[in-house]
Amino acid sequence: MSTEPFTAEARALDAADPLSTHRAAFVGAETSLVYFDGNSLGRPPRVTADRLADFVTTEWGGRLIRGWDESWMDLPFHIGDRVGRLALGAAAGQTVIGDSTTVLLYKLLRAALAERSSSDPDRVEIVVGRDDFPTDRYLVEGIAAERGARVVWIDVDTARGVDADLLRAAVGPRTAVVLLSHVSYRSGYLADAEHLTRIAHDAGALVLWDLCHSAGSVPIALDAWGVDLAVGCTYKYLNGGPGAPAFAYVATRHQGALAQPIQGWMGAADVFAMGPEYHPADGMRRFLSGTPPVLAMLAMRDTLDLIEDAGIAAIRAKSVALTEFAIRVGDGILSPLGVTLASPRDPAERGGHVTLSHPTMRAVTARLWQQDVIPDYRDPDGLRIGLAPLSTSFTETLTGLGAVADAVRAES
Repeated sequence: MSTEPFTAEARALDAADPLSTHRAAFVGAETSLVYFDGNSLGRPPRVTADRLADFVTTEWGGRLIRGWDESWMDLPFHIGDRVGRLALGAAAGQTVIGDSTTVLLYKLLRAALAERSSSDPDRVEIVVGRDDFPTDRYLVEGIAAERGARVVWIDVDTARGVDADLLRAAVGPRTAVVLLSHVSYRSGYLADAEHLTRIAHDAGALVLWDLCHSAGSVPIALDAWGVDLAVGCTYKYLNGGPGAPAFAYVATRHQGALAQPIQGWMGAADVFAMGPEYHPADGMRRFLSGTPPVLAMLAMRDTLDLIEDAGIAAIRAKSVALTEFAIRVGDGILSPLGVTLASPRDPAERGGHVTLSHPTMRAVTARLWQQDVIPDYRDPDGLRIGLAPLSTSFTETLTGLGAVADAVRAES
């Protein structure tokens, strides 16, 4: 089956899309390249090039080291608060931009384990899904070995994720901390974060959410949900650029009790005292370690402007419409080729990407990249279709899925 039956629908959806004008804000959106990887690395906003160039000549070049006193020292908190307000449902003073996702997850996970274990020595278990992103699983294993803790693994269907029944069976009086993914990196499964947080709390545990695949695409309400801790990257739907620093959220009620394990000068109470002993700062500063990555956190400001203009509710509505359209097209032109959906069909259980499964998908991905159609591949046999709501159109989605069908036929 060809894509022709869906062409008129794609055009009508684009014409009715209230966010369609935002697409022109991104570099490359005007080209014929189909980008299905916005859930791994977002397209750069056009204005970011001017912002970075101006920073180099005006702030870095003109102000030089004075820039630290004038604004740079506050950027991790200023931008962090804005991420919190626009994308996380977090009041000010709880979000900071800092290290990589891996380092921030390590800091908060280890701090949470230490706090729970010190309050109750029987709490020595870390609960994590066996299909969580590798970094999350590797960190849990490393911290457990380092601290003499025990890992409790949750086995999940790779086309879904951790649900209430699975979590309820895994937690108990020995649970110290639960690490969960809001949106599964493989399947796109969207967890019920509020419900799962309540289950962890009922067991006396802290919960740490990985928001890498949801921040900027799915509405999040960390404060309202009672979340303890969260970490997420900024180079996906927040378009911070390759290797942009991650954010950390620590609820105000926990900030004074958690001792982060990487004690650096930037987290000290008096940064420039440089005294003989480390005394942690109050608030979110205590979760910093080294010098803030100023250049690396500037780019996300432009996408935050777009999110503020569009509103996260409208972004989510566009995301659902894109993934629903992708599934309809897949059912029409890919299912007859033996391609199956490896993501939830219910949009309430699905984030911003869709995974399609077929034994040829690794080769299909390589073929598509040569044709300027850019999805990504995830074992087992999964082709991820990442649809960034602000920069992806329905016509682009249809064109790309048509190319997927052609590639599956060629590789089969």
